[in-house]
Amino acid sequence: MQLGFGSIIIFLTVCTRHRKPLLANEEAAHLILESWQAANFWRVGRYVIMPDHIHLLCAPNTFPPQPLKKWIEYWRNQVTRAWPHRAQIPIWQREFWDRQLRRSESYAEKWEYVVNNPVRHGYVPRAKDWPYQGELYVLEWHDR
Repeated sequence: MQLGFGSIIIFLTVCTRHRKPLLANEEAAHLILESWQAANFWRVGRYVIMPDHIHLLCAPNTFPPQPLKKWIEYWRNQVTRAWPHRAQIPIWQREFWDRQLRRSESYAEKWEYVVNNPVRHGYVPRAKDWPYQGELYVLEWHDR
């Protein structure tokens, strides 16, 4: 599926509380992906789930766009409510980091950075070997 309203594509980083390595496993990845699909007022493009943080590219799925902060709160709450290891809660760092991309080249540059994150951290020899990455929706850049 392809989407994108104008040029609104956000590069987002969300971390775990105290950078606890909770996320890079099948169980956590499944919960995160389910929550993104349920929180459909923003759409996730490419993503990489690391042990203690998530990098993703996202775009609004409504016009006018719903607040990014509300969307993040929604899917983080979904994950937390379904989290099977109650002693690990709270899961999320309160703050997050976001940056609106300005042009299509920055999308490609950010993805190159994101997809190689597991290699830089020494988890895998090649980016394609990291199992906790993917693309839910194609986020197209629409130059004006």
